[in-house]
Formats: sequence, C-alpha cells, structure tokens
Amino acid sequence: MTHLEEVTMFGRFTKNIKPYVETELNLARKAYAAGHYSHAFKYLENAHVIGQESTYYHVKVHYIMLFWALRQRNLGELLGQAFRVVGAATKTAFGLVPSGNTGGANVSPFKVMPISPKHANYISNAKLR
Repeated sequence: MTHLEEVTMFGRFTKNIKPYVETELNLARKAYAAGHYSHAFKYLENAHVIGQESTYYHVKVHYIMLFWALRQRNLGELLGQAFRVVGAATKTAFGLVPSGNTGGANVSPFKVMPISPKHANYISNAKLR
C-alpha cells in the first residue's frame, strides 16, 4: 500500500499511530504465546489507550480483547468486549472516546483515565506528524 493510499484509507492519525499500537499488539501476542495471559491483556490495554482515537485501531483492539476473553473463557470480559466493539465502531469517528480508558470490562466504557507520559507522547507525536 502506498503512503497516499494508506493516509486516504485510514487517516493520518491512524497511519502515524500504527507503529506504537502494533508494537503493543505484538508484545501481547508474544506474552499470550508464552502463557502470560494477564500480561498479554495489559499490552492490549496499552494498545487501546494509544490507538483509541483511530476507529480502525479502536475496533481492532476491542476485537482482539474479545478473542482473548473467549480463549480465557471469561464471560464477563467477553460480553463487555462485544458491547465495546459496537461502541468503538459507532462512536470513535465522532470523538466519543474517554481519554486514557484502558478498554477492559473491569472499567466503565465511559470513564476518563490518566494517560502515562509515554503513551501521551506517542499520541501527541501521531497527531503532529
């Protein structure tokens, strides 16, 4: 995919935030494969915080969280993620995302949470480029 095609298809923020989100998703895959399931979910939460202003990544991360919950047989998380996938798909483009929210079913989908300086820097850089 060319640079122009990627920017047109996903938007500038999505293109710019991609390396940060994908790094967290790769860390989650590795942790899960090593049997570190709770660590894997923490990486998914990081990916959520970093990418939630992108409809593409917001939906993608919730979808991956949903499958994490399915594999863990965690019904509460599974139902929470099903709800959040729909919310991410329909609300993100309108800016209706609570900043810093980690995306798990253990927190309200409407709760604003603090963002670590590292993650705030990633987001800021992605918006400026």
